[in-house]
Amino acid sequence: MAPKTDRVEELLHGVKRPTRTIMSPEGVELVVHLASRGERMTAFALDMAFMGMAIAALCIIAMLLFFARTNIAVGLTLILFLSFVIRNMYFLHFELAWQGRTPGKKICGIRVISRNGGELKPSSIIARNLMREVEFFLPAALALSLNSEMSGWSTLLTFGWSIGITALPFFNRDRLRAGDFLGGTMVVMMPKRALLKDLSLQTPQAAAENARYSFTGEQLAVYGTFELQVLEECLRRPQTAENDKLLDGICAKIRRKIGWPDAVPPEENRRFLGDFYSAQRGALERGQLFGHFKDDKASH
Repeated sequence: MAPKTDRVEELLHGVKRPTRTIMSPEGVELVVHLASRGERMTAFALDMAFMGMAIAALCIIAMLLFFARTNIAVGLTLILFLSFVIRNMYFLHFELAWQGRTPGKKICGIRVISRNGGELKPSSIIARNLMREVEFFLPAALALSLNSEMSGWSTLLTFGWSIGITALPFFNRDRLRAGDFLGGTMVVMMPKRALLKDLSLQTPQAAAENARYSFTGEQLAVYGTFELQVLEECLRRPQTAENDKLLDGICAKIRRKIGWPDAVPPEENRRFLGDFYSAQRGALERGQLFGHFKDDKASH
């Protein structure tokens, strides 16, 4: 059975990121991590900013080409037309071309997928993005068009409908907006993975020969398969400042747990953990040859 939580966050911080299990057309269970509402809102804000900059740039070009020649009517018509095209094609273009991602989604590390586990179809992308007109742009236009001549009930109903349909992701467990319901889609987090050579190609024996740090049998007996898998997930993460800080904490925790006598320089943390991973994997595999299985640190 596939894991239901992010084991790294669960082990280190007790954080369980919401996940969902979907079945692919091939019958394979896929576990996905839901994008948070904050991530989706941030991605949308970024996309709106990029779209606004594109429209502003085209407006400047149109002004230089037409307004300088007193063709004001032509320039205004062109600006309105290009703004309409960009507003309606921005999300469609990028989600079709980038397989469910827009520039904002890519920056935030999230993407759109099909809820049935199959291929993300163009019809689903078109459906979910057409609903954005009803969810965001139409309510925004109505809000801007409100005036003092409208009755109180009309104003209340307009705001109520706008807020209700926009806030839909806050009232369902899968954080789906109206477009997701219509298109059969959901937005998930896509963590970037860096497949390390020493985790994928080297055998435990070869890794032990190239190791800078060596460990005793007692030190390797502290952890089991679960902790080894968590460590592997951490080492596979890209080398960023945030992940380096995470590895610093893991390295300190492991050194305390196994009673490592010497300090490890911060720049050596990844090397220390890589060597410990290789040695731990080799020890567990040797134990399995003799029928000894250690599922986690609590196993004997």
